[in-house]
Amino acid sequence: MDVSTQNPQQNGHKLLIYQLFVRLFGNQNPTNKYYGSIEENGCGKFNDINDCALEEIRKMSFSHVWFMGVIEHATMTDYSYYGIKPDDPDVVKGRAGSPYAIKDYYDVDPDLAVDVKNRMQEFEALIERTHQHNLKVIIDFVPNHVARTYQSNAKPEGVIDIGEQDDNTKAFSPQNDFYYLPGKKFWVPGDVNPGGTEFKNVLKDGMFTEFPAKATGNDVFYEAPSINDWYETIKLNYGVDYVNGRQTYFNPIPPLWFKLRDILLFWAAKGVDGFRCDMVEMVPVEFWHWVITQVKEAYPTVIFIAEAYNPQDYGRYIFEGKFDYLYDKVGLYDTLKKLVRNDYEGNVYEIRDQWQHQHNGFTERMLRFMENHDEVRIASGYFAGNPWLALPAMIVSATISQGPVMVYNGQEVGEPAEGTTGFSSSDGRTSIFDYCCMPEHLKWLNGGKMDGAKLSYAQKALRNFYSHLLQITAEHEAIGNGAFYDLLYLNEGERGFNNKVYPYLRYTDQERLLIIVNFNRDEVKLQVKFTDDLLNLFNISSPGNYVFTDLLSENQITATNLQEGLRVKIEGSCGLILSF
Repeated sequence: MDVSTQNPQQNGHKLLIYQLFVRLFGNQNPTNKYYGSIEENGCGKFNDINDCALEEIRKMSFSHVWFMGVIEHATMTDYSYYGIKPDDPDVVKGRAGSPYAIKDYYDVDPDLAVDVKNRMQEFEALIERTHQHNLKVIIDFVPNHVARTYQSNAKPEGVIDIGEQDDNTKAFSPQNDFYYLPGKKFWVPGDVNPGGTEFKNVLKDGMFTEFPAKATGNDVFYEAPSINDWYETIKLNYGVDYVNGRQTYFNPIPPLWFKLRDILLFWAAKGVDGFRCDMVEMVPVEFWHWVITQVKEAYPTVIFIAEAYNPQDYGRYIFEGKFDYLYDKVGLYDTLKKLVRNDYEGNVYEIRDQWQHQHNGFTERMLRFMENHDEVRIASGYFAGNPWLALPAMIVSATISQGPVMVYNGQEVGEPAEGTTGFSSSDGRTSIFDYCCMPEHLKWLNGGKMDGAKLSYAQKALRNFYSHLLQITAEHEAIGNGAFYDLLYLNEGERGFNNKVYPYLRYTDQERLLIIVNFNRDEVKLQVKFTDDLLNLFNISSPGNYVFTDLLSENQITATNLQEGLRVKIEGSCGLILSF
């Protein structure tokens, strides 16, 4: 049952990541007008993430900040005054635009700058500030697709732009950066209403000139994608002929590989410490092996995190692709979500299945989370409706392995993502397409004081829970560097246990933690059994007085005969981290 004894202190696996959407984080404008402009609804800036903000993030024990939405993307906001070509709103989602429809890999989003002309310097200053607070910087790398209006104005001298030398008479060529549909023009989906009814723009005419049409980002090789497709993006060509059996042409190396490598090196040279790589399974694993190896030759400490969703390929992207970490979405997240929601099929035996089978051999390389920009907010009616119900899931996410854990901005104060702000529907997600704010996070901002004075008592308590849990996670050797022992086998038939209670141990030679989470909505009274081998391993003899201290509450439990087990009581939707 001891599945891993690697030393993550040597490998740096216990990352604590704060995902911060720059456009949202510092925005203090509460308007949230439906399809509001940047002037009406406001927008967070690089400079909003000041020393005070970074100090508060560091106080919560985070080690890394993922600054989301940094790279310039297509938008309906006009920056032509600054020499930036306006985007056609017919191929932009939302007034602000998707941060995953990259317009210029070599530039940062002008929305995020106080002085647009000085936007890159403002981001470089943010990198420096972040490092001064002993935090590392992660940004997005979007390798599968770019905006339909992609054109780099900021590329270094001598750099050949993506698609600049393509032969668009060929549907596929490994020398091309894009895929083409010769003789066909692109059609905007007919049910698109860019920017809403009130939005007026000379380019808003239901058409976008693209001839020949290019393949759409989500592998749509058709000139008329639907509104449910990634119609605002175009697919990049890594030398895979999708139309003809996905034949690969990797020798010689396609030109696009070098261009994307140079983009990664460009940002690493600015001090970026890691890349969260978007939709990696839509890009050949051979490219990842090649590019990550090359980048790490120049910057050995840079990390790569993969957004991946196919458990059958997880090992491949780690061992062949050379990724440091993968999303644990289709796995632990989905399992924990069912338990938090109290779904009928929710079962802690699925947690066991994760480490025992799906992640066996690389559980410390899986990034755990309960929220990110793609998933529904815990506090929304589409998930739990109550952020406190996720406490046992967060305890598991943070402590079950040596691997990283992530929190999305607003999660720690119970942001519910209510209503719709424009292109994004009311679906329990905070919009990534629209200018908006996070109303509950706004209370923590408190006019820039960032002291949480306007939070409710319950919100302050929730944030304190996250802070305390992360501090325990960061400081305790047994979590960051310990072995794992599943106690479910031994206890599944014992007093109080059911398929919503999960017990396990994390331990080193110097420290022992018994972690028990209760996903039941009601209190449980348990008698936790240990094997004789465990008691011998921990040099526990009976009888004797043994004190268990809950690190979350500081409450203590005393046991006199551990051969008979430890009696504990756990409130509904709660958990214990017992040091003994």
